[in-house]
Amino acid sequence: KPPYNRITAIDLNKGEILWTVPGGDTPDNIKNHAALQGLDIPTTGARTRPAVMATKTLLFATEGFGSRPVLHIFDKKTGARVADIPLAGSVGGSPMSYAVNGKQYIAFWVGKQGMPAELTVLSVP
Repeated sequence: KPPYNRITAIDLNKGEILWTVPGGDTPDNIKNHAALQGLDIPTTGARTRPAVMATKTLLFATEGFGSRPVLHIFDKKTGARVADIPLAGSVGGSPMSYAVNGKQYIAFWVGKQGMPAELTVLSVP
């Protein structure tokens, strides 16, 4: 029964939950299941373990290896989804961040069946 996974922000000073969001979208095999046709299925989260990384203002989360190849970007204060970036394959490890000349970059390994893993790097505006 969903949610299959979720991302939860906790205020560690107060021990309070700030927000909770599904860790990814609803898998296609559930969204398109014949027995569920005509029903409004909320976002359930993927059935994998997301890789996450937080920066000062954003939270980057993948849907995990074997799930949809997408990078979700959330506002760290509110949990609102800021963007979804399609990728060439699933992310198999945790993202990392670095800066060069004041510009921030996010890097992670992307791969899929029959394709060698590639280091993918995106710049953050």
